Amino acid sequence: VQLQASGGGLVQAGGSLRLSCVASGRTFSSYVMGWFRQAPGKEREFVARITYTGGSTHYADSVKGRFTISRDNAKNTVYLQMNSLKPEDTAVYYCAAKVGLQTSTYDYWGQGTQVTVSS
Repeated sequence: VQLQASGGGLVQAGGSLRLSCVASGRTFSSYVMGWFRQAPGKEREFVARITYTGGSTHYADSVKGRFTISRDNAKNTVYLQMNSLKPEDTAVYYCAAKVGLQTSTYDYWGQGTQVTVSS
């Protein structure tokens, strides 16, 4: 599967952005979808994930209550709605896909989209 992320940009603190990730290839609903981010000088970190039909979601504590992950299997797209953005949310955001819910390794990665939050 190929993943294409978009929607990043520059926003002021307290603002909102919605990231999108479109998948092509095998059946989209066969994959658990996740969002990760990597800030300059830091390791990549988990942000959120959503199960095959959207029945279950999980978030990093740092974004819980501010970010919402969702998916539209008819459009082969996963979204990350980001509200109340903070400067510390600045990072390159990546979408990723994996087959097994219990496995920790994601099999496919998108190219990343830059999110910059100004104070």
